[in-house]
Amino acid sequence: MRLLQPSSLEELDGGRFIHGGTEVVPLLRDGILEADTLVDVRRIVPRGVHDNVVGAGTTLGELEVDPQIPDALREACRLAASPQLRNMGSIGGNLLQATRCWYWRLNYPCRLHGGDRCHAREGEHREHAIFANDFCASAHPSDVAAALLAVGARVKTNRRDLALVELYRLPDEGHRDVVTLEPGELILELELPQVEASTYLKAMDRKRWSFPQVGVAAARVGGETRIALAGVAPIPWLLDSPADLDAVTPLPRTAWKVPVAKALVARAVASVRP
Repeated sequence: MRLLQPSSLEELDGGRFIHGGTEVVPLLRDGILEADTLVDVRRIVPRGVHDNVVGAGTTLGELEVDPQIPDALREACRLAASPQLRNMGSIGGNLLQATRCWYWRLNYPCRLHGGDRCHAREGEHREHAIFANDFCASAHPSDVAAALLAVGARVKTNRRDLALVELYRLPDEGHRDVVTLEPGELILELELPQVEASTYLKAMDRKRWSFPQVGVAAARVGGETRIALAGVAPIPWLLDSPADLDAVTPLPRTAWKVPVAKALVARAVASVRP
């Protein structure tokens, strides 16, 4: 395996990108990802916060203490992982986290691996999705993505600008991945709007440093309240309104997530109300 360390975007030419390595390295170790070439992008991905623009190389540890950052994003970063991982993991990498579905991580031939079955639907699925779970019942684990979705962040890559919601797509027969990035496309920056109020609440199995069973971000932006959830769908999930929670499709052992989500949404919305 080769390790490349380019110093400019023009030097990018294939390979698998790596920044903090907290996501890619374990997946390579476990044989879930394969790569002949790793590309260390730390020299070319911006880092820091300037005028509501967050460099994708900024660590979660840096963001959780930055007063320029909306409360929801700071809290999502603080709750996302242990201090060691927060000091290594970049916000750009966090947005691209793979599912925590154990069938996928044990390399079962599930639909995300190109198979024709969602093993979680028939097997253990207590931690899985309650929305959009017909093709794949995995649950997206990024606290940070839900917070950014709630505040209406935009993403700049080396090829295009897009709303964060456009970074994700539900998997289907034609597209087994949950992100819309093309090969060689690299997240560079995140643009944040002016946020009037925001919060992030999280239910997890452990008190700290655990993936969200249900994460709820609420933000008031331009007088509108936006709500986004983590841990409830294969992608970060934007609600049109709290009433969307009456149309969930939980599997038998995920039904407990519904009242938890309703309670957290009610608390989050109340906290950002003017």
